[in-house]
Amino acid sequence: MARRLSPADPTQQSKSPAGFIDELLAGLASGQVALDEQTRTSHSADRGPVLDLQLPLAVVFAESVEDVQHVVRTCAKHAVPIVARGAGTGVSGGAHASEGCIVLSLVRMNRILQLNPDDETAVVEPGVVNADLNAAAAEHGLMYAPDPASYKMSTIGGNVATNAGGLRCAKYGVTRDSVLALDVVLADGSLIRTGHQTFKGVAGYDLTALFVGSEGTLGIVVGATVRLRYLPREVQTVAAFYPDFRSAAAGVLGVGRARVQPAIMEMLDAGTLAQLDEHYGSDLANRGQALLLIQTDGFGAEAEAALVRDVLAAGGATVTAESSAEAERLIEMRRSSRGDEVDNEYRVGEDVAVPRSRLVDYVAALEAMSVTHEVRLKVVAHAGDGNLHPTFWVDRVDGEVDADAMSRLNKALDDSIDAALAMGGTITGEHGVGQYKLRWLGLEQPGPVRALQHRVKELFDPTGILNPGKAI
Repeated sequence: MARRLSPADPTQQSKSPAGFIDELLAGLASGQVALDEQTRTSHSADRGPVLDLQLPLAVVFAESVEDVQHVVRTCAKHAVPIVARGAGTGVSGGAHASEGCIVLSLVRMNRILQLNPDDETAVVEPGVVNADLNAAAAEHGLMYAPDPASYKMSTIGGNVATNAGGLRCAKYGVTRDSVLALDVVLADGSLIRTGHQTFKGVAGYDLTALFVGSEGTLGIVVGATVRLRYLPREVQTVAAFYPDFRSAAAGVLGVGRARVQPAIMEMLDAGTLAQLDEHYGSDLANRGQALLLIQTDGFGAEAEAALVRDVLAAGGATVTAESSAEAERLIEMRRSSRGDEVDNEYRVGEDVAVPRSRLVDYVAALEAMSVTHEVRLKVVAHAGDGNLHPTFWVDRVDGEVDADAMSRLNKALDDSIDAALAMGGTITGEHGVGQYKLRWLGLEQPGPVRALQHRVKELFDPTGILNPGKAI
């Protein structure tokens, strides 16, 4: 069900194994372990739909690698599950508390340990905020390319855990494409280092890639060496308005056929434009029923943007050349275009990806689902890599949603997943499986593949204490 449940009895008390809390406290400083109801509740879930609300036994705020090792060893000794957490901006329930767990917050491990402009790398602790790393890199003419919409608050550790994407994925790839090495505390409290400091390195199995996107189920990332990219000297933004969303999707293919590689290529439908107008006082909806927002960067940005404008105009778009201030405003508006309501009880945002050649077909299928199931729909998309975020919702009557409406909402969600898979797509493009998407994982990955993944999990975490019930 696509619902956020209310907390259980607020007087609910934690029951921990005998001596566990005392042993936990013994190895940490004052203020690092929170047992109060308010902190436990505020750290019990991320922004994803909650299927089974659980309060953790405690919330532990690690400040060093040694802290993490102490926590893991203590939890392993007492068979207490651990849910590692960053800023809590995930939307698939990957950081939801599990029954009888402790939540291990890594936000206080927020130091940039090294930034080497010549090697174009940085070494960071997991609690470093994405935007802070970018600000530090910008002083050297560099940037950290992955930029999820939550980049102003999400942490590098959380980005690594979910293999987060963002607007610049079209050109620079997802988090995995920027991670060179990881420091990881395993389920027995031991510390390992994977990967390499160099851009190239093929010795042994690629354990770094295995940990990226594993959602804290294989180990707890306590450090990351990441690759930095050149901060573009020039950026050009093209805004193209279309009479409908499917025409905008066709425009994406047109740009691809012109063999231009934008840094950002985003689509917004009519419902999203109307929402942005209401929030920002803009007039986007008066200019078209869909917006294709394209940004080119680098020394050839102007020439690429000119070609993009010609291609889109030839495809029937009304193309505008935005000034730099307007362009930045459009990009920032796009980052907030999903809104804050994607995971409440009557409105759920999705995260599917399809081959770019099927974008037009998938958009048509979504629009048909909206009609068939009598649910409302808005869509934004990282069109450059075929990753769409459709949001379905049903209206409330007197503040309530009836059972039939919720049933229709969930049928639309199921159909959106089925359609994406039928077109060669995936159930999650960048948000991860977490807890919420487990119900669909078997549709994408056959039994033998899932069994192999469970064997990998058992190898790294034989007692199953690392984020149980998530990802696989």
